Amino acid sequence: MLLSVVSPAHNEEQNLPVLHQRLKETLDQAGIQWEWVVVDDHSSDSTFQILTGLADVDSRVRAIRFSRNFGSHKAILCGLQEARGDCAVVMSSDLQDPPEVILSLLEEWRRVGSQVVWAEREARGDTGANLWFAKLYYWLMRRVVDLPNLPPNGADVFLLDRFVVDTLLRFNEQHVSLIALLSWVGFRQSSILYRRGERLHGSSSWSLAKKLKLVIDSVTGFSYLPIRLMSGVGLVTALMGFAYALVVIGARLFGGQPEGWSSLMVVLLVIGGIQMVMMGILGEYLWRALDQSRQRPPFVVEAKKTTPPSSRP
Repeated sequence: MLLSVVSPAHNEEQNLPVLHQRLKETLDQAGIQWEWVVVDDHSSDSTFQILTGLADVDSRVRAIRFSRNFGSHKAILCGLQEARGDCAVVMSSDLQDPPEVILSLLEEWRRVGSQVVWAEREARGDTGANLWFAKLYYWLMRRVVDLPNLPPNGADVFLLDRFVVDTLLRFNEQHVSLIALLSWVGFRQSSILYRRGERLHGSSSWSLAKKLKLVIDSVTGFSYLPIRLMSGVGLVTALMGFAYALVVIGARLFGGQPEGWSSLMVVLLVIGGIQMVMMGILGEYLWRALDQSRQRPPFVVEAKKTTPPSSRP
């Protein structure tokens, strides 16, 4: 059995040698045949140079570099395309996820026969706005978008059976959350618990803009709820306008004076604002449909450093 470990990387020059050493210690000691596929998401440091150096001394390391920053989900997708294993474990390269959790994932895969195994955090280590955002996102995905398989505390490490990997690669969607897609495809899914550590070196590139894009991609890719909300808001607004019209007509019929321009301007601004928001929501869907119709590749590879299978130990 061959295990593929897939890791996206962005400015991880300090973490990669340490992670490589820990993977060797963990997997070699367990007698597992493995490969490590690392996709450099166009780092600005020497991440790719470090990876090529590791590949020179260990033929199990396979390094890929993007031509620009396409995002971690595209990097994971690229790594899965390159993976040759009977199963693949996706984990970050920032050392927050201990390589020892791979053994627990493999044990669950073999024992239960699950085709997707999530490594669910026992508790999130985030604080403040990050914790609030994460809880809101996973609640939204599980309850509103109706993806109940998503772990409530998130899962940054997961195992995929070969059949699931091949199924996933048949999808060709540009704007989609890979984690949400894995929950949507179904199959037999289970989870294990693990404790996530602190980042040893560097800082996370998971910015607020990327988080917001993830939410929009997840909702628009798996739910028609925004369209239904637009219909509901439009109906309520129309009823309010009709009620206000009755008030104005009644005031005129019974000798009263209708309210002046101030109230009219408020109504116009509120309705105009609602219409602009609705147009923006429709624009998100239309833009994604247009971008998908272009049939552009999801990513562009700039360089590779791999060893042919025949020359591997």
